[in-house]
Amino acid sequence: MDGCPPLLLSHLLVNDRPFQVTLTKSVFSWQPLRPRKPSSAGGETCSVPVPEIIAVRETEVDVINKECRRWQKMPSVFNEKMFHAFTVHHVKRSKEHHWLCSEVTFRSSDHQLCRQWMQALEEQLDLQAIRPKNLIVFINPFGGKRLGKQIYDEKVAPLFQLASITAEVIVTEYANHARDYLFEADLEKYDGIVSVGGDGMFSEVMHGVIGRTQKNACINQNHPNAELVPCDLRVGIIPAGSTDCICYATVGTSDPVTSALHIIVGDSQPIDVSSVHHKNMFLKYSVSLLGYGFYGDTVSDSEKNRWMGPSRYDFSGFKAFLTHQCYEGVISYLPATETLGSPRDQRPCTAGCRICQHSGEQLEASKKEREFKLLNSDNHQQWKVIKGKFLAINSVTISCACPKSPKGLSPGAHLADGTMDLIVVRKCSRLSFLRYLIRHTTSNDQVLNFSFNIIYLTIRNSNNYKLTVKCCKY
Repeated sequence: MDGCPPLLLSHLLVNDRPFQVTLTKSVFSWQPLRPRKPSSAGGETCSVPVPEIIAVRETEVDVINKECRRWQKMPSVFNEKMFHAFTVHHVKRSKEHHWLCSEVTFRSSDHQLCRQWMQALEEQLDLQAIRPKNLIVFINPFGGKRLGKQIYDEKVAPLFQLASITAEVIVTEYANHARDYLFEADLEKYDGIVSVGGDGMFSEVMHGVIGRTQKNACINQNHPNAELVPCDLRVGIIPAGSTDCICYATVGTSDPVTSALHIIVGDSQPIDVSSVHHKNMFLKYSVSLLGYGFYGDTVSDSEKNRWMGPSRYDFSGFKAFLTHQCYEGVISYLPATETLGSPRDQRPCTAGCRICQHSGEQLEASKKEREFKLLNSDNHQQWKVIKGKFLAINSVTISCACPKSPKGLSPGAHLADGTMDLIVVRKCSRLSFLRYLIRHTTSNDQVLNFSFNIIYLTIRNSNNYKLTVKCCKY
């Protein structure tokens, strides 16, 4: 019990057993009136947070016992026959961050009592204002194992229908279809956008939403120091791609049902977005990995082999490893001074992360201070420089964890602290680099135990870093 006074309390039947059912403003619970064993009373008590109730539906009651196929008499504590019932569909938390859709049916001979319970529960659900009612769904039919449409139709659409969510579905037909559509569509009628696919599909949707928002606000995206306007629409991800690292890093798993349930209950998680510019020309936004060198070469080559499906990354990565190409260049960066987190603090980002909350407040305060400065901030900030030959230059705004890399490239990266981690791998032998790559496939720490050729840095949210390189092979 959460300590709040009950809004409704009754005795109802669950699986032909009498239960005391209680509803407060925050919790819906039921416990047996007569436990099977004295020691099992606590174990049979169930409760669900009201925000995790998906739907309430009136249910037709069949008084024939389905196991023995004969008529049965109901317990005498109630009337002889139960003709009225309602079913509560709710989230059931499983292991490893998985969510399931579960249900429990309550019976009573009093039709008015059932109606009263349904009305009370529906009133509490109506108070959950953050829940979406109208969504636009983009499905990439070619991502991952080409199962995006099937995953949505079989696993996601029934849940949206159960939660009374209206979804307009668009199956993309060409590259950047979703981005182009979002640039022109009337978005006022939607509560959110859903991307069904991999990280590439999410990137399309993200570019469409951010680009449309800046266009409406007359913001010049080509200016590296432009203060972008936050987007009002939330973007949900249904994983159906090859790696799904954005979904994995934000939700904790790459399970379509789990993601759909998070969307239904209105869960929201802010994430940092970085941008890439070249000579005052905007190129791309990113919320995961920006890779130059090994990872950039791997992704670039994999695009030529999309017909291979998810295995194309293994194939292209193997080729890049054998090539062992390094790049000579200069990296200029601004160290972060306004946040609490560090790549070496071993504190992963979780729900309600204190570092993200506190860092956000500090970054907002520093932003207001910069607005009063008349001179260019570049003249006052101390840029650091790294020179040398590098196998990989990576910047990440999230951990980039995925099923193949349980902790990701940067386990200590935070989702919304306004910084990114810069990971620089200097030139080393193939064996040393192989050891580094293998560690990403395990749960071992990437930072503390293996750093003789690796530099981990946390850099500021503004004018993050500059890279000048020239290609060289050794």
